[in-house]
Amino acid sequence: MIEAFLLRAFLAGLGIALVAGPLGAFVVWRRLAIFGEALAHSALLGVIVALLLKLDPTLGLVVFAALLATALWTLEEQRLLPTDTILSTLAHGALAVGLVVLSFVDWLRIDLLAYLFGDILAVSEGDLLLVLGLVIVVVVVIGFCWRSLVSITLDPDIARVEGVPVRALRLVLDLMIAGTIALGMKLVGIVLVVSLLVVPAATARPWARTPEQMALLGSAVGAAATTGGLFLSAAVDVPSGPAIVTVAVALFALSHCLRGWRDHRRERARAALASRERAH
Repeated sequence: MIEAFLLRAFLAGLGIALVAGPLGAFVVWRRLAIFGEALAHSALLGVIVALLLKLDPTLGLVVFAALLATALWTLEEQRLLPTDTILSTLAHGALAVGLVVLSFVDWLRIDLLAYLFGDILAVSEGDLLLVLGLVIVVVVVIGFCWRSLVSITLDPDIARVEGVPVRALRLVLDLMIAGTIALGMKLVGIVLVVSLLVVPAATARPWARTPEQMALLGSAVGAAATTGGLFLSAAVDVPSGPAIVTVAVALFALSHCLRGWRDHRRERARAALASRERAH
């Protein structure tokens, strides 16, 4: 019989993989990896504030990530500074403040390695409920707003002309990405969390002919990476978070190798066909 902590880890991983497929596609299309990195680097402050207030650290991560995403969205809309400058300033500022606060609070003890590299096997029932809530929210929003979200991502000017609420939907999308990153930190940690969004979507991209296919394939790749990573972790006794990302990167490499081999075969077939046509 499967242990309860393994079942929680597996379900949490599948839940994050499910939402990371479509959201990762938006991250790749909008080149928002730096946005994810900024949220991840500033996460320590959210954990410290939650612990000081005697709240659940995972809940603190989600709330802080949502607040930071809203702040980034507000500053970006004002266009006072380039987006990358805003991201870098807020991310490193929050990280620095978190470390300063931690140095003054002697009684507070934080397992930094667990937050840096994740601890999916320590997923609690509360964490699992948060993941379930995230899945429900993302599925509902994407189900009702998929075409509009794709429109504001690929061509916001046309979407604005068509009456799509571009600013509001961008905020909704940023908040969903922030929530996924915050909960994903529990699985693979601050250092690797953005890979949960970027790598599966990038793996699926060469094989997808439509945005919908890329989203679904991204979810499938994420689920395969989570399952394979947990099995790898159990088989050779390595950390679960890095194992999941390792499997995801291996699938990415395999995907692009197969794509290159397929394109090479097609090119050879075209060349052979052209040669036969010239011979006749």
